[in-house]
Amino acid sequence: MSYFIQTLFDALSLGSLYALSALGIGLLFGILRLINFAHGEFITIGAYSLIVPSSAVTATTFLGAFPAWVLVPAVCLIVVGFALLSDRLVFRHLRKAHPASLMVASFALGYVIQNVILMIYTGRAKSVGLWPFLTQIIEVNGIRLPALQLVVISATAVLLVLLTLFLHRTPYGIQMRAASEDFTMARYLGVRADFVIGLAFAISGILACAVSLLLVAQTGVISPTMGASLITYAFIATVIGGMGSLTGAVLGGIAVGMASSFLQAYLPIDLRAFRDAFLFGMLALFLAFRPGGIIRVSALEERV
Repeated sequence: MSYFIQTLFDALSLGSLYALSALGIGLLFGILRLINFAHGEFITIGAYSLIVPSSAVTATTFLGAFPAWVLVPAVCLIVVGFALLSDRLVFRHLRKAHPASLMVASFALGYVIQNVILMIYTGRAKSVGLWPFLTQIIEVNGIRLPALQLVVISATAVLLVLLTLFLHRTPYGIQMRAASEDFTMARYLGVRADFVIGLAFAISGILACAVSLLLVAQTGVISPTMGASLITYAFIATVIGGMGSLTGAVLGGIAVGMASSFLQAYLPIDLRAFRDAFLFGMLALFLAFRPGGIIRVSALEERV
């Protein structure tokens, strides 16, 4: 029983990271119909903003040396700045482009960012100790739970509640929801397109910052491809949850994280190397019976 509960917390922790990443993708897709694969590089930028450029394996910390109340806002400002800059330099010129063109542009942007990071920091992975006090183990009724997992799950829950309140209780949030339903009609009703899209990029940057900090604290390693590998699963979670649905993105992220963790824990040892094959097979089977995902977005179906 204790093994199952520990595996469940592992699954919820991993699913939380996938859910936050999927939210960053789903938010932009709902408004701009942009599948932003460069979101993974926003996560990577947040991680690398902690350290000073170095070729050493053990990185020299810069922002990582500051207390959390300074570190978190500083990293958020950096990531949000890059997100807004990507919109200003790339995506603003493609407002009327086909979604496929937007997706290709996001691939290109991600590739450029990744190679700039390689030129500055080299391709060698860096070891960073961020918030080492979170590595302590909390024991409850014989069940040993890492404090970091509880922090990841709690931080995800808080961010989801704040985002929900923002979207439903503030004028800007209501404008974003209106734009996601019918962008053209929202503009006719006075919604400022560039402002709403910029706000969506800023929020996606905040979510990317949260993922990067939690991921670095969890793994202790920074690499140029860390965001790209995570965003693959986040995109799958977005598709599983239902493209354009933020609730679906969260449910999809948790579902993918739980499936991955439980397969890793309960598959026979000889088959664990093929965990991803089993995972993707399950997801393909799910989409075969429900291609619209867990939550179908009526506005998206009408446009198609």
